[in-house]
Amino acid sequence: MPLPKKQVPNDSGNSGKICARCQDSAATLVVRAEHLCRECFMYYVQSKIIKRMDHFKVRGQPSDAPINILLPLSCGVSSLTLLHVLDQQLHIQMERSNRTGYKLHILIIDQSTTGGQPIESHYIDRIRERYPSNKYSNILIEDVFNYDVTLDETWQNLLGSATAIELKSNTELLKNFMLLLPSATSRTDMVNMLRTRLIVEFAKINSCGFVTWGDSTTRLAEKTLAETAKGRGHSLPWQTADGSSTRGVMFNFPMRDLLRKEITVYSTMTSPSLATLTFEQQVSPPPMSSRNSTIDSIMSQYFETVEENYPSIVANVVRTSTKLQADDPADMRFVCAICALPVRLDAQGLHGWGGDQADSSKGLTSANSNFKQNITLCYGCARSTIG
Repeated sequence: MPLPKKQVPNDSGNSGKICARCQDSAATLVVRAEHLCRECFMYYVQSKIIKRMDHFKVRGQPSDAPINILLPLSCGVSSLTLLHVLDQQLHIQMERSNRTGYKLHILIIDQSTTGGQPIESHYIDRIRERYPSNKYSNILIEDVFNYDVTLDETWQNLLGSATAIELKSNTELLKNFMLLLPSATSRTDMVNMLRTRLIVEFAKINSCGFVTWGDSTTRLAEKTLAETAKGRGHSLPWQTADGSSTRGVMFNFPMRDLLRKEITVYSTMTSPSLATLTFEQQVSPPPMSSRNSTIDSIMSQYFETVEENYPSIVANVVRTSTKLQADDPADMRFVCAICALPVRLDAQGLHGWGGDQADSSKGLTSANSNFKQNITLCYGCARSTIG
């Protein structure tokens, strides 16, 4: 099958070109083979996001309370762009009707305990100053044990109650557990699972019925293939689609129709530029040994190349994942002790992925000798702990 025609959004080759949308201004960008001026490109990005927020319009009686939405902020270009556009929308709603359809609660998670770079306070201060009308919260990744009691019990089962008690602090507990995981992929996977659980529990405790994510088309495509490779393909409808997440809150992905490179260009065109607010994690050079590579980093590198030359492939991966039909969670009695996602137990589900042909009423258990007790896990989490 021939690959789609190469398409490279940039500002070259536009001399004398007129914007394809307004038919008035000179084109400065090529976006998916379409020549656009700066103003039309800005509208293109904003409209893609606002369209996905249509169900949060101002509706009903003036006395109706606005919906609380949690926005996890990594201070990267995607989540900051989402905050920028939604903050603008809230100001427009207030000017037009003197009220808003929703309120934003911004959550910033410090992941330095698990190897992430701590977000410096001056970045956070500048964000608060630029978008002061929103509520902000800063927490640590290890706070997940305070917010999710069931996870604390899981860790005690894995490490042994005595060991868990000896470690005392949540920081020690998390660091000790990460050291027991067999690979770089396992550690990255576990951090992602813990971060999601923390965000969800924080949303529920703070009465946020929705979590809105800054995942671009590119990020969702990376997640689709990475989660499938890890053995969680069954969970894609809950992890990448708008709607129910099976966790008690709704998920929303307003940037699912935008490529990462489009978001990056937009962030440089805002006034003032979002570049002064962006905190990008330092990218480590590719590891010399494949043993130190992670599935997530491999997928990220792959789609970075594909996005540049063949954006339609990236979009097709995401569109395909949205067509997947999720099983009814009510029919799934089993919930993984780590990722908290429901799975089927029969030969068409959990045990089928493990190679078993017979049905079983029990989930998989960890075979890692570092762990003191076996607990019930889904196939993906079992592979992360077993290696």
